[in-house]
Amino acid sequence: MQVSQVPLWSWHESLSEEYTLKYFTSVQRNQRHKQLQDGIQGHAIMYFLRINGISMSCIAEGIKHNMGFQPPRKDCISSNNHDRSLRKNAADSVATVKQSDSLHLSENMPTKLQSTDRRQSSIMFAMKDQQNSEENNSIRLHKRRRRFIIKKSPILISINSSVLNLPTLKSEDRNNSKWKKLYQIQRERKRIMRETCSKYKSNNRRIITPYHVSRIFVEDKYRVLYCEVPKAGCSNWKRVLMVLNGLASSTKDIQHNTVHYGNYLKRLDGFDHKGIYHRLNTYTKMLFIREPFEKLVSAFRDKFEHPNNYYHPVFGKAIISRYRVNATKEALRTGAGVTFKEFIQYLLDVHRPVGMDIHWDHVNRLCSPCLIDYDFVGKFESMEEDANFFLHSIGAPQNLTFPKFKDRHSNEERTTSKITKQYFAQLSPSQRQQSYDFYYMDYLMFNYSKPFEDLY
Repeated sequence: MQVSQVPLWSWHESLSEEYTLKYFTSVQRNQRHKQLQDGIQGHAIMYFLRINGISMSCIAEGIKHNMGFQPPRKDCISSNNHDRSLRKNAADSVATVKQSDSLHLSENMPTKLQSTDRRQSSIMFAMKDQQNSEENNSIRLHKRRRRFIIKKSPILISINSSVLNLPTLKSEDRNNSKWKKLYQIQRERKRIMRETCSKYKSNNRRIITPYHVSRIFVEDKYRVLYCEVPKAGCSNWKRVLMVLNGLASSTKDIQHNTVHYGNYLKRLDGFDHKGIYHRLNTYTKMLFIREPFEKLVSAFRDKFEHPNNYYHPVFGKAIISRYRVNATKEALRTGAGVTFKEFIQYLLDVHRPVGMDIHWDHVNRLCSPCLIDYDFVGKFESMEEDANFFLHSIGAPQNLTFPKFKDRHSNEERTTSKITKQYFAQLSPSQRQQSYDFYYMDYLMFNYSKPFEDLY
């Protein structure tokens, strides 16, 4: 029987087991046994390609569709060093093949084999041309695997991870009653936060993954880590960090879209393990929080009471579809007009039709304060005083102060405790209680009082 007349599907059956065991090394022999057991069908050239690091499916695909030999795709090439050495030896061994042999498979006979020598010559010729590019591909694959491992692997830190603990008062500030008072406030906030964590959270295993630091922005010049809490002055804090980093001369020069979509600030999870560990232990870590109900109402007003081409179609449509009886086609189509009561129904539903969002998620989950020892905890309610104390403590330029302007909907009144109570008056006592329970850890950890007297 001529080799060229054997169909592809039956070629492996004409190979004797003795020839197969003789041809393969001990490693490939085990692979061959497994292939025979699994019933994998192929021919000798496919086995040859397999040990040389080229996927059989890539060649079979070309033969199936009546194509000539195609250079192997990047994902069909092995990056293993052993495979590369096998390919080099095989290429050297066929260097004496007659140059008159054809370099491609016949397009007219896709299901027939040509001579084995000619096929091997074609394959080795193509692999020699790609040897350098394969080594580069191997390096790139290694780097991608390394980035994936860094992204998913945990970071072990000590219990008292922060070297700074609190911004240290300068010698000239120790007799200043204003700075001393703010310093004592910080000590008290950190004490309450730590006691809450020790009571309700387990700190036996201090394992931090890149996910836990994904909301933390980095400013290397003044060595600051800022955990972003939406609706608690985060836009203006990003402006301050950009000025500290020399990206702008004034906070007034930075537009809203530049702040949030310009990607000028680095995130902590963008660094490798060493970079994350170093910054967590040596930089000043700070976050600013806000009364939970007030922050929630502020987020609702911003995202659902104004035109929005993301929150209306993504969240609004799902909320109206689930919780509104006899919803109009227009409301279901646009997602506009979500009421506060419907929004709270979505928030408290354990089977939400759409996931959570950072604008109304818990601070406890956004910034992981029980895992990360924040050096400074500021509050939105005392923003100007706290922010300027923080900037003073890190040695920021004296002409840099926290901006007072409202970032969005500047003509609209800020969300206050009075406005917040008006929105929560629309809810039943049970819904208010459940909402309080939802944010209970934030109330407890940051020492906010109960917003309504009937809550327990």
